[in-house]
Amino acid sequence: MSNDERQFLLTAVWMFMRHGQPTRARNLCEALVEEDPRDGVAAVALAELLLDVGDATRAIEVLRTADISSELSHAEAVLETRALQFLGRKDEAAARWRRYLEVRKGAARQWVS
Repeated sequence: MSNDERQFLLTAVWMFMRHGQPTRARNLCEALVEEDPRDGVAAVALAELLLDVGDATRAIEVLRTADISSELSHAEAVLETRALQFLGRKDEAAARWRRYLEVRKGAARQWVS
């Protein structure tokens, strides 16, 4: 798949999400992730859509397989934290968020205990 085709499909995902058609958006995201499981943008979008339907386990799997760029690190941390909370793994969720804060702000400036 060319970069232009990928961009077109990601734009279609955004439009489907914006216009209340999450199933179509999810289908496209699943196709993009199947094509390239390391695609961070598609993985983040798919994880959000999976969380919306309550599939937190799969959302975590998708996020952990992908190569997430530094620009998407906040989204990844929020989504993974939400998924862990959804699964009732509160300690892991808190630890995941603390790791994100330590990377972003440094351990000395972390405000979550």
